[in-house]
Amino acid sequence: MAIKKNSNKPVEKDFAYYKKQFWKIFAGGLGVVFLIFLLASWGILGSMPSFEDLENPESNLATEIISADGETIGKFYNENRTSVKYEDLPKHLVDALVATEDERFYDHSGIDGRGTLRAVTSLGTSGGASTLSQQLAKQLFHGEGSKFLPFRILQKIKEWIIATRLERQYTKNEIIAMYFNVYDFNNYAVGIRSAAKTYFNKEPKDLTIDESAILVGMFKNSSLYNPVRNAQGVKNRRNVVLGQMVKSKIITEAQKEKYSQLPITLDFKLQTHKEGMATYFREYLREYMKAWVKENKKPDGTDYDIYRDGLKIYTTIDSRMQRYAEEAVYAHMANLQKEFAIESKKNKNAPFVNISEKETENLMNRARKTSERWRIMSAEGKDEDDIKKSFTIKTKMKVFSWNGEKDTIMTPNDSIRYYKHFLQSGMMSMEPATGAIKVWVGGINYKHFQYDHVQQGARQVGSTFKPFVYATAIEQQGYSPCDSIIDAPYTIPKGKHHVTETWTPNNSNHEYRGMVTLKKALALSINTVSAKLIDRVGPEAVIDLTKKLGVKSDIPAQPSIALGAVEITVHDMVAAYSTFANQGVYVKPQVIDRIEDKNGNVLFRSVPESHDVLNRDIAYAVIKLLEGVTESGSGARLRTDGGGHGYNRVTGYPYVLRNPIAGKTGTSQNQSDGWFMGMVPNLATGVWVGNEDRSAHFKGITYGQGATMALPIFGMFMKKCYEDKTLTVSKEPFERPKNLAIKVDCWVPQVKDTTAVDIEQDTDEFDF
Repeated sequence: MAIKKNSNKPVEKDFAYYKKQFWKIFAGGLGVVFLIFLLASWGILGSMPSFEDLENPESNLATEIISADGETIGKFYNENRTSVKYEDLPKHLVDALVATEDERFYDHSGIDGRGTLRAVTSLGTSGGASTLSQQLAKQLFHGEGSKFLPFRILQKIKEWIIATRLERQYTKNEIIAMYFNVYDFNNYAVGIRSAAKTYFNKEPKDLTIDESAILVGMFKNSSLYNPVRNAQGVKNRRNVVLGQMVKSKIITEAQKEKYSQLPITLDFKLQTHKEGMATYFREYLREYMKAWVKENKKPDGTDYDIYRDGLKIYTTIDSRMQRYAEEAVYAHMANLQKEFAIESKKNKNAPFVNISEKETENLMNRARKTSERWRIMSAEGKDEDDIKKSFTIKTKMKVFSWNGEKDTIMTPNDSIRYYKHFLQSGMMSMEPATGAIKVWVGGINYKHFQYDHVQQGARQVGSTFKPFVYATAIEQQGYSPCDSIIDAPYTIPKGKHHVTETWTPNNSNHEYRGMVTLKKALALSINTVSAKLIDRVGPEAVIDLTKKLGVKSDIPAQPSIALGAVEITVHDMVAAYSTFANQGVYVKPQVIDRIEDKNGNVLFRSVPESHDVLNRDIAYAVIKLLEGVTESGSGARLRTDGGGHGYNRVTGYPYVLRNPIAGKTGTSQNQSDGWFMGMVPNLATGVWVGNEDRSAHFKGITYGQGATMALPIFGMFMKKCYEDKTLTVSKEPFERPKNLAIKVDCWVPQVKDTTAVDIEQDTDEFDF
């Protein structure tokens, strides 16, 4: 008994001792944890977001380019992110996220205790315990962090602290919206709105249940579950999300089975700077905004950043009309290119026509020196001989074709010549009364051809310049469209109007018609009549009028300008012609309606700039002259059925446009440039077609005239616009001034169905 008594005392003593030690360690541990949390919250263990940071988390918002009809047509961004509000998210999308990523989201305050305990006891084998608030904290303030365990533990502590702060600062709905807005869905799509547009070409509110499940499934790993590259993996992950939605009673088992059987169907639209809608316009707008931010500062005096500040640029572009214009350009240019290719097969120096080997080499050398390859190698210090040699070495490359990009192997020299075969186009439409530009197509493909043929490239305008001569004659000499004039050989002697040599312009085919009205003369683009008119008013008067019409090009004071020996941009030509449709009032073209900051505050609102150029009677008289072109001249094919069904190699397409249209074709010397200017009362459009190098062109007039090169684009575009009942492009007559003092109603024979060669008299011969 004594032995037992003595043996119990140490046991009791040891138990009390260890119990005391345990509570000391436990308290100390709590103290250490508390201290770590305290130090972390103070930022001593690494930076932590301040109250201001939590109030305005770094968001790196893209600037949004919005069309006049409310569509997003592009963005400027470092990260392609555009925020949406919680109210703009469909309920099934939100429910799918909560069910999959944080099913107790509405029950915790940033940290899920039950989930954390489960993760600790299972050492992470049963899944992580990060709540949506913690994941948002990671996304907003410190990214992925280190994989080194001590640092990872510290990072997790910071996540907990930030998550609880976010929960105090924001509502649950706001946290949901922020989480959707910051996640990177790959393929340049940051945030749910960009993702919905990129993968399904929709706004988030229009996503279906299975589409929402696909995007929610990407939160696990957007690189792995990329719908473009891993369709089967994405399908499996989508079905997991659908299963979670059933578990949370968001959808039924029957719905899950239905959606699980659906294939992964995308409407993939990669939203990059070089692809998508209105690419040339967006690049013009980028340069415009670079200048704008220098002149318009933030309230604190700093510059706006168009790539990060989430501005909203409300433009005048109409996305529907822009789409129809791009479709028309693409369809016609692809067909026209086929004809050019057929012709080029017979040309050993294709695509160049009638130039020497030396001239060809000069063109090629200029192209080499302006290439990216030359720039890079020159910056690396390579000498010119080495750079030139590199252009003869075959290399793999991806090139443009009308059937999509293709991989090939060729030398850079061959690539240069290959690209010089392609015909280009520039097209712009604007509202004459407001100056609002509705359409801007600067070329056939911005990714491969970045020169803008709307605003950058001034080209010879041919006979589209003649209405400026006629307008000057009507204003200064009192002519009317119905007045007659003799079409016969005409000479302006040496010395007159600064002519250095006697000038006798010829008509097409050297054909002369005797007495003709001015309306018929312009409809048939008769050169001798234009020469007579400019001789009577003087080149200076015509130039003065063009300047008032907004033309910025330098124009030589020579009579030859009457036939279009002048280089003007599509932009300026459309603005000038619009003045005639706007009853003689010039309105400066504009592309922006207003600019707002990310909070909706208006930073800029455009104010139209205008001035009087011609009185209403004269402007209307010019309109009636131009209507004659589409009634009985080179524009008459707009009225016909195109000579048959579908595309016709000579006449183009069946348009059958019966409403009043004022227009003018233009063809420059050697068929290097083809133009069509067309107007209805509320829309003026200009189209140019040609090659970047003037030495590359059609040999003959059949395809090399404005009526075949450019007019079909206008016809297709207008037909598409009229078929769209949501648009209000006018079919009404131009407004006739009250008490019109100029005679404009003169008889012109109608053309029912004829070919381009029969009616086209627009080839200007310059015998200087």
